[in-house]
Amino acid sequence: MKKFNLLAAFLFFCCAGFLRAQSPDTKPVVKLDPSLDGVISSDAKLDLVKNDFGFTEGIVWVDKGKNSYLLLSDMYANVIYKLTPEGQVSLYLDHSGYTGYDIWRVGMPQPDANRKDTFFMIGSNGLALDRQGRLVIATWSGRSLDRIEKDGKRTILAARYDGKRFGGTNDVVVKKDGAIYFTDSFGGLRGRDKDPGRELDFAAIYMWKDGKVTLAIKDIPTPNGLAFSPDERYLYANGSGAKYVRRYDVQPDDTLTNSQMFIDMSSDTAPGITDGMKVDSQGNVYESGPRGVWIISPEGKHLGTILVPELVANLVFGDADNKTLYIAARTSVYKIRVNIPGVR
Repeated sequence: MKKFNLLAAFLFFCCAGFLRAQSPDTKPVVKLDPSLDGVISSDAKLDLVKNDFGFTEGIVWVDKGKNSYLLLSDMYANVIYKLTPEGQVSLYLDHSGYTGYDIWRVGMPQPDANRKDTFFMIGSNGLALDRQGRLVIATWSGRSLDRIEKDGKRTILAARYDGKRFGGTNDVVVKKDGAIYFTDSFGGLRGRDKDPGRELDFAAIYMWKDGKVTLAIKDIPTPNGLAFSPDERYLYANGSGAKYVRRYDVQPDDTLTNSQMFIDMSSDTAPGITDGMKVDSQGNVYESGPRGVWIISPEGKHLGTILVPELVANLVFGDADNKTLYIAARTSVYKIRVNIPGVR
């Protein structure tokens, strides 16, 4: 028995050492194409900024010089946190998503294997800054698009299309001319598409401009993340129900045309969905997906993957040179250095 125990211990430590050697935090960059070296170094290190959140989403960088910080949604806690690059956390906004108090009526149930429990997604989701630096919030269970004014007042920009309430605003991006694009589906409802409170019978991408909401496109069954190309000629959008990204031409009047498949990731059955994404200054797309963050060329080629220990929800470029990628992944925020500055 003693010999058996010694052998078991030996095998355990050998296996543990192998797992550590292969873990994302020691060697997170998987190169699939030689051109990836110009985008991110093969020996780049993934660092933990802060953990112990509920469900992180909507991470955005706020440039304040030496006092810059991140804002992120915690969908379980229904708050937006302020997070410094050094990992200091403080409350930025309470009731960031659903603003009522009858929270037992709302929120998509989310089974959480780590905590062996089910939580409800009542908080805000996607965040963005407009050209005046005001925070724009996709409120998810709040079923609206909100903005925090300079004086702290909260303004509801949009809550309905064609007189009907949204089902769960998800992600949001702001164009240089002030047009705001956002996704909406049924995720903000407790019963999703079967919820009796559902008013719209489809999910879509919408545009808010000059106080008016227009339907931009609805060819993705469950639209989720959004990002512009550096020159804003293209808008990228993904769907969480199926792992793919579509690309649209952005017209001078801000309408979307010429829907094309940009990349189909559905052949990879590993955990992870298409959710948040960002673009660097050379047009490479950083997309959440199976195993972590996929790096995709402007032509739609999968160049490599950043392995992340948790399921990735959203990401943003930050720091003074815009060469640090911050990753919101379930309970934690991670960061990794890249070679090409990102587009905020």
